[in-house]
Amino acid sequence: MTRPVVPLGVAHFSAITLAPVDFVRAAAAAGFQRVGLRLHPAFPGAPFYELPAGSPAARDVRAALDDHGVALHDIEFVVLSPDFRPETLTAMLEGAAALGARRLSVCGDDPEEGRLVETFGAVCDLCAGFGMSVDLENMGWRPVATFDSALRVVEASGRANAGVLVDALHFFRNGARAEDVARAPAGRIAALQLCDVGGPPPTQAEAMVAEARGGRFAPGEGELPLADLVAAAPRSVAISVEVPIVGGRDVADHLANLARCARRVMDGNREP
Repeated sequence: MTRPVVPLGVAHFSAITLAPVDFVRAAAAAGFQRVGLRLHPAFPGAPFYELPAGSPAARDVRAALDDHGVALHDIEFVVLSPDFRPETLTAMLEGAAALGARRLSVCGDDPEEGRLVETFGAVCDLCAGFGMSVDLENMGWRPVATFDSALRVVEASGRANAGVLVDALHFFRNGARAEDVARAPAGRIAALQLCDVGGPPPTQAEAMVAEARGGRFAPGEGELPLADLVAAAPRSVAISVEVPIVGGRDVADHLANLARCARRVMDGNREP
């Protein structure tokens, strides 16, 4: 009996120069069944794309998703700063939900944890109105730096649609181990992003940022215990790949390699 193919996604940041409709087509050609789209700037000046509900651009993306049998799984990336106002996301979420998006990725950049919990909870409530969940991602240079701190905020929010996004780079580089995923409360780990890195972890914020944005390898081409991470994750977890393209590599070749490498890891093969 042929095993069913486990859906594999790819983050828009892996080829962020492609407009959403082109990214959907390229992802499908590379063998991905899901995509994430960057519809909100991750930092000032960062590239992102707008897909207002009912716009010609949104209709083109909807047609591409349908034509290629690809699902829009998640939207990124929102930074929850001390002055962040959740209602500013309403129009973006409306357009994303119309395209079938299921989850929104955020990070915590507020040093006052109580306020961050309130903000995160408000974002969860807003997303719930669109049938979406929210995943909090830890990053070493932000106040929510570790997997444990992300899980603490999620649990403190008390929202049923709140989860932790396990990005392999941020997860392992900031002290977590694969078995830590298994101890998370049921339902809190719904998204897993694969990538790889090599060498000692950076300790300064600037170096951490540089590695995250330009120092990732395809899954299995570095030193992270990714197969162990996949094995420890819930069977229902949505798996995707996030490896920004660097060095002028051909986009089609880059995405195809990411899909091949991720599948190898997902099959439990630790060899590159």
